[in-house]
Amino acid sequence: MTLATLTARAQQSEIFAPDGKAIKGYDVVAFFKEAKPVDGADSLTYAYKGSDWLFASRANLEAFKANPDKYVPQYGGYCAYGTSQGHKAPTDTDTWTIVDDKLYFNYNKKVQNNWSKNREELIKKADEQWPLIKDKEK
Repeated sequence: MTLATLTARAQQSEIFAPDGKAIKGYDVVAFFKEAKPVDGADSLTYAYKGSDWLFASRANLEAFKANPDKYVPQYGGYCAYGTSQGHKAPTDTDTWTIVDDKLYFNYNKKVQNNWSKNREELIKKADEQWPLIKDKEK
């Protein structure tokens, strides 16, 4: 594949996966179990929705495999605020939030702060926008 093909494919991905690693290689189960970002290990990888998901422990890998929809971030890990505005935006792992047992990320702390002020309404908007943009470029 050419670099242009890889770039186009990455932008169209349903999952935010720089370098093919979902959520920059962080263990998504750890956000629920440990309430913090934890790096995943290359040796504990699971392919799902066209991306590699990394985990910090075998138990977290098995929990994900048993119920990936419980752990996959909303909007594929793209910015929840950006999704509510009808576009995909990358995210910073330190902006995570769990709302009603669902994991959300934002572009940066400033965007997260704005999103938090009207979170319920913005989640509704993002839920409406996501099916329209999930397979499109940014």
